[in-house]
Amino acid sequence: MPIFMDRHDVPENVSPELLAEIHQEDLKIEHEFGCRGFTYWFDNKRKNVFCLIEAPSREAIEHMHKHAHGNVPNTIIEVEPNLVESFLGRISDPDPQNGFIDESPFRIIMLIRLPISPNPPSKTLATGQGDFDKELLKQIETHQGTLVKQDSTNYLISFESAKEAIQCAFNTESLLEHYKKTPLNKAKIGIASGLPVAQKASFFEDAISLASHMCEHINAEIIISHEVKKLFEKEKCTKLSLNEKTRALKPLEEKFLLQVMDVVEASWQNPSFNLDAFCKELGYSKSQLYRKLMALTGKSPNTFIRDYKLEKALNLLEQQQGNISEIAFSTGFNSLAYFSKCFKNKFNMLPSAYIQDLNQA
Repeated sequence: MPIFMDRHDVPENVSPELLAEIHQEDLKIEHEFGCRGFTYWFDNKRKNVFCLIEAPSREAIEHMHKHAHGNVPNTIIEVEPNLVESFLGRISDPDPQNGFIDESPFRIIMLIRLPISPNPPSKTLATGQGDFDKELLKQIETHQGTLVKQDSTNYLISFESAKEAIQCAFNTESLLEHYKKTPLNKAKIGIASGLPVAQKASFFEDAISLASHMCEHINAEIIISHEVKKLFEKEKCTKLSLNEKTRALKPLEEKFLLQVMDVVEASWQNPSFNLDAFCKELGYSKSQLYRKLMALTGKSPNTFIRDYKLEKALNLLEQQQGNISEIAFSTGFNSLAYFSKCFKNKFNMLPSAYIQDLNQA
């Protein structure tokens, strides 16, 4: 049976003690709806409650809550228990302290992203990355973080403290300096924050998406959201010291980045998506968009669109999701020759050579 997490936005006067009573009301009748409640979290600052429940459907959860106490969830998403435990440290009620739970699921999310490369990793790089993994785990443990998951190009890490997350990022950036001749040295680190159920439909997706966008598109090596910067300065009682490798986004910059990505992600496969369409969707003139995008990413709008499509094409080629021609047209290029030219300019090899290297790897 699937497991869900729901989110309730509660009034200011709701207390941890009252929530404990409400939780017990759910447990009394959950069997009538085929549900089984595991635990809950309470973010007292933001007045959100998050329940973890095994249930046959979202509707069963809504009916259970409605009959128990009338507080129907604002949002319900399906979750993987191992991810919940990795991010939040538990999937059941903690050992009773005061008879109630007053524990927030708000987390700082750090994403370390290695650059997309068309060249298969060498044995030397693989060995170096193994050494880096060991040192990174030490840093994560030192700063009370949790490595949630990793793959060949991404490390996703969860922290409760902004101060510890940022210090871990600074130490990780220093560690990466040891890999000057490998793609590891070109890694980028994005740090965002959020709650497990927010606007998007997956677990911590809002924070992870922001961290990913910052890694992919912001012109710096360590990029920090404005909320994480504020939390760091509150925890440490001092201003965050930035250098030429580190950038903390301002609220308007962050808003603009998310607007840009919403438009590009919705339109990148459309061959007619060009500068004019980009400007129209965002409501900017060409000169305004050029100025704002260059300041944030170091790329012109046309280059930004083209690079986004090419990186999507590279991923599709690696996953063997079609031949070169099919992938070229599916990523919004209306000319195979132009696609091959752009691919070579960005990745220093033709798509056919990349396919050949993949087959020989």
